[in-house]
Amino acid sequence: MFENLTEKLDSVFKSLKGKGVLDEENVGAAMKDIRIALLEADVNFKVVKEFVEEVRRQAVGREILESITPGQQIVKIVHDQLVSLMGQESSHLKLSGDFPAPVMLVGLQGCGKTTSAAKLGRHLLKQGRRVAMVSADVYRPAAIEQLNILAERIKAGVYDSRGQNDPVTICRNALEYAKSNGFDTLIIDTAGRLHIDETLMEELARIKTAIKPSEILFVADAMTGQDAVNVAETFDAQLGIDGVVLTKMDGDARGGAALSLKKVTAKPIKFIGTGEKLDALEVFHPERMASRILGMGDILTLVEKAQMNIDEKAARDLEKKIRKNGFTLDDLRNQLLQLKKMGPLQDILGMIPGMGKIKALKNASPDEGELAKTVAIINSMTRKERENSQIINGQRRKRIARGSGTTVQDVNRLLKNYAEMRKMMKKLSRGGMKSMMRGNFPFK
Repeated sequence: MFENLTEKLDSVFKSLKGKGVLDEENVGAAMKDIRIALLEADVNFKVVKEFVEEVRRQAVGREILESITPGQQIVKIVHDQLVSLMGQESSHLKLSGDFPAPVMLVGLQGCGKTTSAAKLGRHLLKQGRRVAMVSADVYRPAAIEQLNILAERIKAGVYDSRGQNDPVTICRNALEYAKSNGFDTLIIDTAGRLHIDETLMEELARIKTAIKPSEILFVADAMTGQDAVNVAETFDAQLGIDGVVLTKMDGDARGGAALSLKKVTAKPIKFIGTGEKLDALEVFHPERMASRILGMGDILTLVEKAQMNIDEKAARDLEKKIRKNGFTLDDLRNQLLQLKKMGPLQDILGMIPGMGKIKALKNASPDEGELAKTVAIINSMTRKERENSQIINGQRRKRIARGSGTTVQDVNRLLKNYAEMRKMMKKLSRGGMKSMMRGNFPFK
């Protein structure tokens, strides 16, 4: 996500390197480039104008601290303004009050409401809440069956609304079901349309009046850019929303919706969908997202994912190996298998400061198939080859390729990437991490 914007902003900051002071001229040139970068990212025009003016106001004439450069000063100002633009702090669901707390998901057809309902249900179950779900979509074929299957998959309660035709009655009955069965949260997946119409809004308004939801979340497709922002504004005006779930963020390289929604609608983004799997839902943290946009990584989210998916003892053992420069191909295979549990590898790399700027990784977008291929290649090696890659000559590479169903080029590529990793780890073990966190990337 934000790939294009990140690259363009990084280019702007590099152009300020070597400047002795932030004056009207060099700030003006930088602001012009930032303005173009934001507009190309499909950020709302008014939002871009206010953003650029505020950065300019703070940057011109500001005294440069001895410890940082003008470029770093601009990065700090832009970072703070991005955080402000996206809402300063993460916004949590308000589920206090009468139980069960109803949560309505609304939005246009095809935005990902049903999948988001299941993802949200799983997220709340992980927090210890007792969750029930119901589909109030009586129009889309198999909508109710889809939600029922997803609810069973995440082990949530489900009110089966098949055979019923009135969405308001369905929601009332589901609320009674949740109450009588001891659930404290009811997630309601409502119907959508291909466009906003009076019938849709009237139906949603009647559901709102009948069940008095604790939260109404507008589900928006990030890839529709400013259309998502405009539709969110209309839903808020006619229904009153409490927040936004922004889906398909993993497929949106521009990011305009994420940067415009809070400013335009005054309603926070509460969650983002980062993939198709049911665990691919993240709480939206403006500060972390600003860091990702500026290529500064997102260590906190990475740590949270690691705590949920990676064995602590194995992690400690791996740290000792890295410090002793003993990272083997066996270790690489084990780490790849662990990383698969954490989500798409490209997303994980983007959370590590500086990784996005490494040429060897910049254009890599490994999928499940690539990871499986890498694991197969390593599995085709002998124990000695996995412990010491230096002994893998031409004949051995041909044998490994045949055994793994890959090509010699695939084997060569893996061994080259493995060698680069070992070099990186060696530098990090010598204190390179401290240098990297200061913005001096020793392994570009």
